[in-house]
Amino acid sequence: MRDTARLDLMITPEHPCNYLPDRTARTVFVDPRVSMDQALYTELAQHGFRRSGPHVYRPHCGECRACVPLRVPVQAFQPDRTQKRVYRRNSDLRLSLRPAEFDPEHFRLYGRYLAARHPEGGMDGDSEADYRQFLLSPWGRTTLMEMRLNGILVAVAVTDELKDAFSAVYTFYDPALRERSLGTHAVLMQIDEARRRGLEWLYLGYWIEASRKMSYKTRFYPFETLGADGWLPGDVRVE
Repeated sequence: MRDTARLDLMITPEHPCNYLPDRTARTVFVDPRVSMDQALYTELAQHGFRRSGPHVYRPHCGECRACVPLRVPVQAFQPDRTQKRVYRRNSDLRLSLRPAEFDPEHFRLYGRYLAARHPEGGMDGDSEADYRQFLLSPWGRTTLMEMRLNGILVAVAVTDELKDAFSAVYTFYDPALRERSLGTHAVLMQIDEARRRGLEWLYLGYWIEASRKMSYKTRFYPFETLGADGWLPGDVRVE
C-alpha cells in the first residue's frame, strides 16, 4: 500500500470561497504526476479527499474547518418519510448503469441543468471539453447511473467505485422535473447499488453547516463526518 503521508501535494493560492461569502479558500491537490489508481484513491477518500476530473483534492483553508467530509454507511441507512415518498414518486423511472464515456445526450441534459441553475449566464465549465475534464477520469472506475422516464433521459449520477465504497461525483437532471426531487432520488439509487454490491459507504463530498445547498446531505441518516479524531457518527436525525 502506498504511504499517503509521503505523497507530493500542491496547494493553490487563496481564492474566493464558492460556498461562504466574504471568505477565501485554499485547496490541496495530489501532484498530478502521482500514479493514481482505485486502491490509492480509496485510501485518500478515507482521509477526506475528492476527485474533480483526474485531480484529487481536499480543502486546506487555514483556520476555517467549515468543509466537513461526510459519508453514509449504506448497510445501516434507513430512509425517512420524505425519502420514502421520493422512492414512490420515482418508481416509474428505469435505472441503468453505463460506462464512463462521453455521451451527447448526457451532455445536452447537463447543459440544460447548468442553464437552469445559473440563468444569468456566464457559467464556466459548460463546454464539451470542460464537461469531460470535470466528470470523467482516465484512471478512475466510474459509472454513469442513468435514469429514464418513458425512454427519455431525466437524470445522470456520476459515481466512482472505490474498493469499499461509492463516491458521488456529481448529479445532473432535468430542471423541469423539480417536483420529483431527482437529486435525492439519485443518492437513494447510489445507496441501493452500493448496498447491492456489498460496499460499506457512500461518500457525499463536503458538508458545510452554514450552506443551505449542503443541508440535504445530513438527511441521509445515519451518516459519519471526518474530524480530527477520525470518522465519527453524525447527529441524530430529527424528522
